[in-house]
Amino acid sequence: MSQINIITGGGWLMIPIFGCSLVAVSLILERFFSLRRARAYSKDLMDNIREILKHNRISEAITLCEETGGPLAFILKAGLLKHGRPRSEIREAVEDAGLLVIPSLERYLSVLATIANIAPLLGLLGTVVGMTEAFMVIQSHGGAVTPGDLAGGIGTALLTTVWGLIVAIPTLVAYNYFVTQVDNMVWEMEILSSELLDILSEKEKTYAV
Repeated sequence: MSQINIITGGGWLMIPIFGCSLVAVSLILERFFSLRRARAYSKDLMDNIREILKHNRISEAITLCEETGGPLAFILKAGLLKHGRPRSEIREAVEDAGLLVIPSLERYLSVLATIANIAPLLGLLGTVVGMTEAFMVIQSHGGAVTPGDLAGGIGTALLTTVWGLIVAIPTLVAYNYFVTQVDNMVWEMEILSSELLDILSEKEKTYAV
């Protein structure tokens, strides 16, 4: 069997499976570089802000967040803009910013999960279609069939299953990897946001004294 037959031998069900593979590869690359960029933006940001706030240069810290960009900078900027306000108000601003940022980190993950689920089902559907074709051949020949007569249906059954799993397995691995990455980033942002909240609250107490 040639390489072309390995791809096209699954029949028309290879079209949606191939479509799933294209979408999955595109989204995996998009999420990989987007999350990598978001993490790069956050690197050393809190260290720099912590150092700037030691000298009470709030405006400079806000400018640094604007220049840095990324989800963490967006959340920290929301807190910095509320400096001098009650702790509860700063916390609310940070939480609201977090609610805006998290969906952007989780973008397309549900699509990857869907592809990881439906690709094997498409392969299973191909198996059913292929076996049905094989049995129809047996029926049409009155039971007197050769292996060559059944090869078409059985080939469809096996190839669609194989390709469905080939698409599903790496997509599922990538989905779980990205979910872990997002969870770690959210956890890290929560810790750094709490630290910023403590710094701003402590400075407010100092000013009050």
